[in-house]
Amino acid sequence: MPTTIDEYIAGFAPEVQDQLEQVRQAVRAVAPDAREVISYRIPAFKQNGILVYFAAFKNHIGFYPPVRGDAALEQAVAPYAGEKGNLRFALGQPLPLDLIKRITRLRVAQDLARGGGARSRAGQRQT
Repeated sequence: MPTTIDEYIAGFAPEVQDQLEQVRQAVRAVAPDAREVISYRIPAFKQNGILVYFAAFKNHIGFYPPVRGDAALEQAVAPYAGEKGNLRFALGQPLPLDLIKRITRLRVAQDLARGGGARSRAGQRQT
């Protein structure tokens, strides 16, 4: 069982490794302070809570963010939606990296709003 994202990615064929690395770099670009972790045996990025998970499967890359709170983004992810809120990006097809970044930006904002920093906590106490 992998203990790092590097180990997880190394377990796949080169073309799948490339797509997993693209997802990783897209998330890293908009969540530079997030920590890379393995959770539920798959890669995840964590700040206060988990921002996003991603994983490789036989025919797709799964991306697991609960996309809520942004109607335009919810509509944009609809073509990729699987059951239970996961997204599926077909292997061997260009990844929607801008969409992955938009989702990650939303998740970072939501993470910070629910207790991400001193400003957020102070603001919650005042209300």
